Amino acid sequence: MKSLFLLLLVSIVLTSCGGEAEPEKNPSDNFSISGTIEGAANSTIYLEALSQQGAIEVAKGSLDSKGKFMLSGNIPGMGLYQLRLGESADKAIPMTIVPNDEIKLASNFNDFSVRPNVSGTEWAATMNKYMALYAQFAESQKDISALQSTMSEDELMKLFIEKRKPVDDFARTEMARDPENAFNIILSTTLTPNMGFKYWDPKNLDVLKVVAEAYLQKYDGSPIAATMENQVYQIEMAYEEFLASNGGGKVAPEIALKSPEGKVIKLSSLRGKYVLIDFWASWCGPCRKENPNVVRLYNKYKDKGFTVYSVSLDKDAAAWKGAIASDGLVWPNHVSDLLHWNSPMPALYGFQGIPYTVLVDKDGKIISTGLRGETLEQKLIELLDK
Repeated sequence: MKSLFLLLLVSIVLTSCGGEAEPEKNPSDNFSISGTIEGAANSTIYLEALSQQGAIEVAKGSLDSKGKFMLSGNIPGMGLYQLRLGESADKAIPMTIVPNDEIKLASNFNDFSVRPNVSGTEWAATMNKYMALYAQFAESQKDISALQSTMSEDELMKLFIEKRKPVDDFARTEMARDPENAFNIILSTTLTPNMGFKYWDPKNLDVLKVVAEAYLQKYDGSPIAATMENQVYQIEMAYEEFLASNGGGKVAPEIALKSPEGKVIKLSSLRGKYVLIDFWASWCGPCRKENPNVVRLYNKYKDKGFTVYSVSLDKDAAAWKGAIASDGLVWPNHVSDLLHWNSPMPALYGFQGIPYTVLVDKDGKIISTGLRGETLEQKLIELLDK
């Protein structure tokens, strides 16, 4: 699977200014990049859009005798770019420019692609930290390359994953903390299964889904937002194919909690049906908003071997029961320990927010996680409309 970094398609028309340190911006310009790159006097600097066709030059300028430069232009929306110094591909840094960004840069020729010291945007701090971590990881690859003849593939991959762990951990943490951040386009490249699924952490998919949904809301109409959503969907489908060809997914952890009537209902008691484990709560607005969709799909597929197992994170029994009645959650499988976020369920199933869903097959094996809205319906169509 190709990297998301290369697959994201950007359709951009830019006008640019370059040359002296402080060229005059055009009235229509809605972003600028300026700064100083010591040791790079009189060099040429390029802003390039990254697309499936490769790097497309969209802006060009020159550094003055003191290494100062400025580029400005007009973009229709958030886009994926690289800023390249001179003619070498090694002197390039990724940028996710958003309209009204006024990007500042203070670096030097030797450290340009490692420590660009970007400021002036919401994504600058994230970029600087990522670039520093990735530079350390890239340096460690020299040691791994030297060991290729003395280690097995599995041993090399374990060492590779160990060295890359700080980058992956940073990407997951930052993307979950701020899913709307434009620089998540770049961070997502570390979480995609570029080397296949054998050594890939499926928890990455949950983070990618959160970012894709946030992008659709914040960057409505953006080609990148639509492409991000499609890319995440393709990763999910490919991962499910991988699981199917390798003995299927793992069995969902057992849940045995009480219903509103005090009866213990075990998840395993529903074997023989496709089950949507739906983690929700009466106080969760997005959960309540999604409930009509779950009700509709339950009514559509309940006679085809599908049911819902609702696990509430409520702490107020009356509120829980009231929400079940109010939202018309007509399936019989409702359980809760009424421990709110002190429930062991988030740790058991590895989620940090609700609504969160886990779809399991007739044998209790996990098919997919985080399905909602159209993606949930599409999966049920694939499974049950045969």
